[in-house]
Amino acid sequence: MIVKQRKIPLTILKLQALLRRLPSNHIKVPIITEDLKKRMAGYKGECSLDYQFSFLDTKHFFILHDLRLPDDNRYFQMDSVLLSRKMCLIIEVKNIAGSLLFDPVFKQLIRTKDGKEMAFSDPITQAERHEAQLKTWFQNNRLPQIPICSLVVISNPQSIIRSTTQNHLIRRKVIHLDILANKIEEIENSNSHPVLEEKEIKKITRHFLKQHTELDPSIGETYNISKEEFVKGVICPNCNHPSMIKKHGASWYCPKCSLISQNAHLPAIRDYQLLIGNTIANSQLRDFLQIHSSAAATRIFQTLMFKYTGTRKNRVYTISSLDNFEFHFKQKS
Repeated sequence: MIVKQRKIPLTILKLQALLRRLPSNHIKVPIITEDLKKRMAGYKGECSLDYQFSFLDTKHFFILHDLRLPDDNRYFQMDSVLLSRKMCLIIEVKNIAGSLLFDPVFKQLIRTKDGKEMAFSDPITQAERHEAQLKTWFQNNRLPQIPICSLVVISNPQSIIRSTTQNHLIRRKVIHLDILANKIEEIENSNSHPVLEEKEIKKITRHFLKQHTELDPSIGETYNISKEEFVKGVICPNCNHPSMIKKHGASWYCPKCSLISQNAHLPAIRDYQLLIGNTIANSQLRDFLQIHSSAAATRIFQTLMFKYTGTRKNRVYTISSLDNFEFHFKQKS
């Protein structure tokens, strides 16, 4: 069964919001666009595991996606973790196209594509480090000891896996996506005796979920961009015009394509949350949405039923309920 579902990483959502809220000619746009492209490729690679997982017996395997656990004063994140009565398997996914040469001497991955070589950090070393960190995490939390192993999954079906030598570690650790389910069953069957009871598995998964902490970067600080550089206003979901006009009542009007929308302000508030923070005052909402009426801003808060602290002019609201809305963004041309 899937204990922790996969969802779009917060970093990707923040990068998407950042691109929506920067002028198209901003000097950082090319860098941010490339970073988003890489992260989206990684996320799509992780999603490609789901089909293979569907072949597993859901009664025997407990699956957690994007698990990020503490390790002293730092964290380590695993793409997927499978837990059974016999073992704990860490899966690291790499969505890299081309001819992939695993160099065990210099501990690097060399990708050759279109006649060009590029070096990447060694995913086997990363997976083995996560094994060691997870074993320590089990010990620190006084959890039952269980065999912990790892796999590196190449999700691009056209990639060619190579090695500088007849390295048995690479042959054992690195696989193509299409044999993942079979490989998991093979590893499971190689451990002959169960070491965990069902109640112990539930205890471990509770600890996983309790200690998981999602990576939440300050995206402005990451790229040295101040909030004064953001494009303000309610963006039209049809034509991307950045300055929809607030009409009487709850509607928004686009002066460019004449769209009328009741909820066009919701993605804007979500952008504020992603880029600036979870708390917002009436004056900050008016500034970001580019509306002049304090009463109109108050009505928006009342409609969304945000929790707040303070009274009247000192009232500060907590943005907490927007995940229930489905946002649609028109891709910029």
